[in-house]
Amino acid sequence: MLPKARIHADPALDFELDLFDCLPDSLVLLILNKVEDVRSLGRCSAASKRFNGLVPHVHDVFVKIDRVVAVDGDGEDALNLTSPKPRNILSHFLKLMLFTIIKPFHSARGPNGAGRPLFPQLAHHSPAQVLRSFTHVRNLHIELPSGDVGGTEDGVLLKWRAEYGSTLQNCVILGGTRVDRKPVGAEHEPSSEDNGSMPESFYTNGGLKLRVVWTISSLIAASTRHYLLRSIIKEHPTLVSLVLTDADGQGTLTMGAEQLKEFRENQLSASACSNRTQVPACNMKLKYAPYLELPGGIALQGATLVAIKPSTEGSNGGHISRKETDAFISGAFDGPFKFAAKALMKRRTYLLEMNGF
Repeated sequence: MLPKARIHADPALDFELDLFDCLPDSLVLLILNKVEDVRSLGRCSAASKRFNGLVPHVHDVFVKIDRVVAVDGDGEDALNLTSPKPRNILSHFLKLMLFTIIKPFHSARGPNGAGRPLFPQLAHHSPAQVLRSFTHVRNLHIELPSGDVGGTEDGVLLKWRAEYGSTLQNCVILGGTRVDRKPVGAEHEPSSEDNGSMPESFYTNGGLKLRVVWTISSLIAASTRHYLLRSIIKEHPTLVSLVLTDADGQGTLTMGAEQLKEFRENQLSASACSNRTQVPACNMKLKYAPYLELPGGIALQGATLVAIKPSTEGSNGGHISRKETDAFISGAFDGPFKFAAKALMKRRTYLLEMNGF
């Protein structure tokens, strides 16, 4: 009978050694970049002196905003932004970021055990100052708790994506009056009005007016988001990608390296009546289909696609080719809504013009 094998500790390794300390800083930074979440990074910065020195050098940062809190309130008085209470949600964007970002940093204590916060008096700082702790941010993603365009009824689809430099460069809006789950095996009988042209009822039953409201509301939401990012962009010259989304998946604002560079080099044109960027005069292409069958058993009624571009592309915006615009529209949405956008791009185009506001 063979004797039982026994495992013994190697005497040569019988001393205190933190193997994580053996990893080079470059590898630790790769790990921290995978973390991304600003609150988790705040907790990491409190774990050790080494982390405290490395976290500010993280390249990828994700800021998720959960709630809005009154300036003189605390976490217990938070307002749920999914409710329709605050009408000026975007005007409180900086307050949102402040009270949701700072909590892990403000509670972080120095590793020397002195009990002094790593980021003292942070509760009195703006979100831009919170992000200022990160000195090498390249990719920043901010997520709002809800969409900005209210007033849409249940079952109504409204999504938008906008690309900005110092002003609007591209915007696409996808909407539908109703999203239904198509029964398995059900057949849809084509409408007699769906002959590729806009039906007469579209003009008489308020359909066109509704699309105009969608368009203006989406542009206001996008320009407000853009305006509120100005201090963050100014203070982070290392940024090459900035994305601002919401938890509802309603709207997305994007800025790439060229757009961010152009934003810094040109003066921002602000609206005189509110805290948002001026929306330039635009040309719009509207496409419409009374009914679309989408993958996954989804049916979209009153499907509408609105592609928006500034009517005069000066030196700031540069020239954007039709191919680039089509690529932007095709990649604006995911899943079945990507299919809807591509299907609508094949429909007849109706041209509209809109003055700046």
